[in-house]
Amino acid sequence: MKILRQGAVLALVPTLLGAASCVSVKNQMRSTPTAAIANRLPPLEILADQGPLAMNDGALPEDPLKLFQQECRINLTEPTDSATYGYAKLVVKKVKTLRTGRGLQGAQVLTFLLPAVVGVPLEWYKTTLLAEVQVSDAAGNLLGSYEGTGTSEVKVAMYHGYSQTDAPRLADVIALRGAMAKIRPQLDTATTRLRPLLMAGGTVENPTIPAASSSATGGR
Repeated sequence: MKILRQGAVLALVPTLLGAASCVSVKNQMRSTPTAAIANRLPPLEILADQGPLAMNDGALPEDPLKLFQQECRINLTEPTDSATYGYAKLVVKKVKTLRTGRGLQGAQVLTFLLPAVVGVPLEWYKTTLLAEVQVSDAAGNLLGSYEGTGTSEVKVAMYHGYSQTDAPRLADVIALRGAMAKIRPQLDTATTRLRPLLMAGGTVENPTIPAASSSATGGR
């Protein structure tokens, strides 16, 4: 009977950790750090390829594009309501997610999740992600590519952590933002060379306005 009772508690772990008592993930998804480069790139078409993220259980298919659009709008490119002078494409090249600490769940079951109630995590999602930003002119000629690696560690816990539904997505998002933070200074250095090349290449024939209507390549 005791074993059955413990099994029932273990089966309820995902439900309990999906409750509203967990930290909200909405602000984390919307917040892009303000760290604008010194000389912004001209307006560009924004694209994204989620690559191996399509096989991950975390980020949604639209997340890479939305995050990259925010990054470009806030930190990298000039605003536009008409012409664009080329393309900036985010490509996720590698991603690896580890779940650690799951052994704690068994110990928590023995105490009917009391440690979880006082803030002890049940597990962590740790993501390492390699991303590349490719900058091309209006004709599609590649002018430069820039890589960065990002990491994350997101805990699953009640009150002082995230639910098992939100944690894997947030781990991917934080790692992706970390990779873009590594790429940003590379673009800051390269913009002196890229800007005249983009302007000389002319404008994209059928620009997508606004950029937010662009679609990510790849799918789950």
